[in-house]
Amino acid sequence: MTTLLRMTESQVVELHTMLHTGDGRESVAFVLCGQSVHDREVYLVRSIVSLPPEAYVERRRDRVRWKTDILQPVLDRAARERLSVMKVHSHPTGWPDFSELDDASDRSLAQSVATWVSPAAAFLSAVMLPNAELRARIVHDNGAITPIDAVDVIGDDLSFMRSRTAVDGGEFGAAFAQAFGAGTFALLRRLRIAVIGCSGTGSVVIEQLARNGVGNLILIDPDVIEDRNLNRIVNAMRVDADERRFKVDVLKAAIEAMGTGTTVEAIARDVFTPEAVRAIASADIIFGCVDTVDARHLVNQIASFYLLPFFDLGVKLEADGKGGVDQVCGSVHYLRPGGGSLLSRGVYTLEDVRAASMRRTDPAHYADQLQRGYIRGVAERRPAVISVNMLIASLAVNDLLARLHPYRIDGNGAYAIQRVSLSHDLWVHEADTTSCPVIARNLGRGDVEPLIDRPELSEP
Repeated sequence: MTTLLRMTESQVVELHTMLHTGDGRESVAFVLCGQSVHDREVYLVRSIVSLPPEAYVERRRDRVRWKTDILQPVLDRAARERLSVMKVHSHPTGWPDFSELDDASDRSLAQSVATWVSPAAAFLSAVMLPNAELRARIVHDNGAITPIDAVDVIGDDLSFMRSRTAVDGGEFGAAFAQAFGAGTFALLRRLRIAVIGCSGTGSVVIEQLARNGVGNLILIDPDVIEDRNLNRIVNAMRVDADERRFKVDVLKAAIEAMGTGTTVEAIARDVFTPEAVRAIASADIIFGCVDTVDARHLVNQIASFYLLPFFDLGVKLEADGKGGVDQVCGSVHYLRPGGGSLLSRGVYTLEDVRAASMRRTDPAHYADQLQRGYIRGVAERRPAVISVNMLIASLAVNDLLARLHPYRIDGNGAYAIQRVSLSHDLWVHEADTTSCPVIARNLGRGDVEPLIDRPELSEP
């Protein structure tokens, strides 16, 4: 099984500051990790604990010794919160491998973790080099050692430690590589992207990702094609509406017919189901193309639990129903784990989430509460036009490419929010200046029961 270590850019900076102090001597820190297990095993950095100066017995340029009693509170928390433990030490000389002393120390610590925390808890060990590069491995309590296959760093830029060795994409891949390089094409070939919502913006995002060579797409949408969808769902046909085919199945068939090598997992389920949440958690990147605030809030929570970069798309058309248009606008929000959220950016309030959830789960009670004035009404269905959807979808996909292959003069941090208004001739981009304790408190927790702490996602 493939094993990954995923962390945020801020966590990398924090760890590097702790370990590379400038004195040329080795240092140690401990990291608590959540875990996600699907068809691969992902360790998710939740928090970092530094060693106080008095805990060190010896610090030299090529070795470090420390008092093991400092571990007790770390192991206690790991046991209480069902987290794995990772020891990270610096190699200020830049030596990229583990030493024999490291091997002996790690095997001893692995036994302690299994005894103190749980036999099921993993013990990881990593070396951080001066350039902040991490070399990580799993050390089992029986002494066996398994290398971590890749380290992913999620920030304003996206760093996925996947092989960028050229893949044979034929003329199809060569055309993309002329713009973004063969390495970026090879990376896309090895990424898994979840798209939630396969209608207006979602179908266009899916089309572009497939034609840009993304290796694996997870499509999530419970709805079938209807007549009203034919004006905006790419590749939807009249026969699909007549036969009420699932949107995900129609789009999967279209991608497979392209012959570009993209594999597709089609999930015709609501996002508020364990199957959908687990599928999203197995991805490397999320695109949210949903139009309800409770679904957007849920996806933002999943992204925090599993340290996933999240691109949220929104389109708003305000029309009078008689051919007049008051406003045509849209937005793309890039959400990096540990930063701002859709909630902290004011896209919606928790009251909006409560009302939307009530409307979804108990429409009768929602109508009663709305009539009594206890809740604010949820926005009803709005008009949709494919040309506007395509504009916002293209903005989002190009935002992804910029973060994988940085080309912006101002840097990606300035593009956390992009807003476009066609009616007001406006395109603006903003940095993320908010933080969200509501969403960030679950950073890196990974698999918990029930999923993402929601009783409605309980499994047998």
